[in-house]
Amino acid sequence: MSNKKIAIIGGGNMGFALASSYLASQPNASISVSDPIQAQRDRFKALPINTTTDNREAVENSDLVILAVKPQDMQSVVSELKTNLQRQLVISIAAGISLRNLNTWLGNQPIIRCMPNTPALVGDGMFGLLANEHVTKDHKEFVESVFGSAGKTVWFNSDREIDAVTAVSGSGPAYFFYLTEAIVEAGLELGLSATQAHELAVQTSIGAGRMLREGHDDPAQLRKNVTSPGGTTEAALQVMNQHEVADSIKKAIRAAFNRAQELDS
Repeated sequence: MSNKKIAIIGGGNMGFALASSYLASQPNASISVSDPIQAQRDRFKALPINTTTDNREAVENSDLVILAVKPQDMQSVVSELKTNLQRQLVISIAAGISLRNLNTWLGNQPIIRCMPNTPALVGDGMFGLLANEHVTKDHKEFVESVFGSAGKTVWFNSDREIDAVTAVSGSGPAYFFYLTEAIVEAGLELGLSATQAHELAVQTSIGAGRMLREGHDDPAQLRKNVTSPGGTTEAALQVMNQHEVADSIKKAIRAAFNRAQELDS
């Protein structure tokens, strides 16, 4: 796998995360990155990666092309590269660009729609993947090795499911950051210093996340394990239930899903 050539169109955060993570697992990997902005290309200087401003140059002789550009730029980038994309596996990580549209723009070649999230920057990303009928088992194994170096991969069967992935995990980190912000603010109101409140909130979120990932209990049971009858946690959860926090979260995620559907249309 390490002798396959990867081209990344777009040197932003996700392009950088994928390139650096894959190189850490495959030091001899051949990667080219194209981006028109000098500052974006400069991020790759410490890595054995070829950078360029020419998208066609980047994809030349490539096996895998990752389109990491803004959704509004995707169709123009694909149109520019279409004659150069005849045999390669192409992956789009742009939100709101359906596999249906990618198939229309690119024609009969292997294409994957991917919905990543920002924890890929620290090697703990979540990647939802959707393949068209031209993607082979070998393609999937290669993609799992590339994206798996920056987190976890899960395959899905429809654009609708990827829109749900967008709402749950693509936007998901923001929900946890929002909750952490509120916990920090509550700590400040209770007299803690900014440093103390931040450290308590962040470490608690890390510990809770590890329990979710490494334990054998589901979230509901883990919550029950912390909640003693008549105790402090029960008092807090009663307020959350009174304000229908769980319903609000579900409505928020539904709004994200609906927006993803609108972007796909």
